[in-house]
Amino acid sequence: MVAANFPWLSVLVAVPAAGAALLGFVPPLRRAAGRVIALACALVELALGLAAVTVFDWSAPATYQVYESHEWIPQMGITWSLGVNALGLVMILLALGLVPLVLIAGWNEEEAGDRGAYPALVLALQAFMVVIFAAYDLVVFYVAFEAMLVPLYLMIGRYGTGEETARHRAAMKFLLYSLFGGLVMLGGILFLWASASRAADGASTFFRLDTLASTLPGAASSVQMVVFVTFMVAFAIKAPMVPVHTWLPDTAAVARPGTSVLLVGVLDKIGTFGMITLCLQLTPAASSHAKWVMCVLAVISIVWGGLAANGQNDIMRLVSYTSVSHFGFMVLGIFIGSNLALVGAMFYMVAHGVSIAAMFLLSGWLARRGGTQDMREYVGMQRVTPVLAGLWLVSGLASIALPGLSGFVPEYLVLMGTWTVNAPLALVAVIGVVIAAMYVLMPYQRVFTGAPGKGKEELADLGGRERGVMAPLVVAMLVLGIWSAPLVGALTPVADSFGHPATAPAAAEGSAQ
Repeated sequence: MVAANFPWLSVLVAVPAAGAALLGFVPPLRRAAGRVIALACALVELALGLAAVTVFDWSAPATYQVYESHEWIPQMGITWSLGVNALGLVMILLALGLVPLVLIAGWNEEEAGDRGAYPALVLALQAFMVVIFAAYDLVVFYVAFEAMLVPLYLMIGRYGTGEETARHRAAMKFLLYSLFGGLVMLGGILFLWASASRAADGASTFFRLDTLASTLPGAASSVQMVVFVTFMVAFAIKAPMVPVHTWLPDTAAVARPGTSVLLVGVLDKIGTFGMITLCLQLTPAASSHAKWVMCVLAVISIVWGGLAANGQNDIMRLVSYTSVSHFGFMVLGIFIGSNLALVGAMFYMVAHGVSIAAMFLLSGWLARRGGTQDMREYVGMQRVTPVLAGLWLVSGLASIALPGLSGFVPEYLVLMGTWTVNAPLALVAVIGVVIAAMYVLMPYQRVFTGAPGKGKEELADLGGRERGVMAPLVVAMLVLGIWSAPLVGALTPVADSFGHPATAPAAAEGSAQ
């Protein structure tokens, strides 16, 4: 762990938080220039994130860097501690890259009376995303894990696109599922606090990850298992995994496309990020004992998510069910016990974030033009909106792992890693690959091929702003598919590091007190 001379991560939290507060507490400013201010904050945030990349030592990607720690509640061992390894930094960059695209993509979607309210919520959500992926204290992670529900609830229930009743129902379902998982996780944190023996010299940093990683793996197996199960309930809901996945399609059906991009493309990765960072690192014995249960549930999610996607007529629900299947691949890679598969799972988190963002945005633009999300109302759109159709196909092919696009390398790594450990599970997972081809190519045939349907002949194709949003996403799909070595090289040491307790160097320890 390497301390930073400049509080990069705290600044990355503060910029969007300050922007959200400014827009939230100054309504006239929010209504007059809310979108512009939000986009400016997001671009500044992206620039700061890229600057942080330059101070990260990529020769030691598994080490927690740009680290800072300050006392918060020392009586309970809680600190404001932030630090990132390569995985955390890459996930932050994914979030910082998608936020300005979401703001630009939805530039004309805000209600006339309060144009800046939705962008303000996006900024608040961005601040929580940075905290979650940078949290080096378990309680800080948990607080952000729960606090992000507030802006998300409002983004779904108040600023969604569906009918008011459906929006409120979906928002409440999302909130109840997430709160339940969070409360179970809180029970695990309290159990950990009550059951652990805290030495006098470690009491003030009890919940810091280095302290936990040096003590919890050696704790009694029953303690590890309780912590693992309580955390996994929250992470399985967030991921989402079958059978606790049903909140996602209902939410995606009524949320704005930009909300779905951030929720599925970034925030749902909190589930898999937590499985890796907390479960594998802090409860290795319990993770090993639960390995086959998690792998079987992952394979069920792969197959069930694919089959459910094929049965949808609502294009936004279809895209959301594909994510259930993709998250199954990630969870399989995390728990199968192969470093190759674990690298694939971490790569998958990034690649899926890019392709699913494109699919949600393109599907949303199509629905907005056609006035419905029902795919049965469309036919022949390739002739009417050729750019939209082509980009939807490219994004879909990236999501189903076409060689040369972003999804191929991570899916290959997960399957090959799984095969080396358990060939039957790998073969069942391959069924998900076949199903994936169906849930992308068959909807494309239904919606985009053939003669244009009546009433849809005059729909406009993507404009300059929308094409500008798609350009970096397509570039990212190509780069991740063709030039994957840098990301694989950065994530491989992270995968190799699990099972080894983290220790804080003297410099970092000095800044923590």
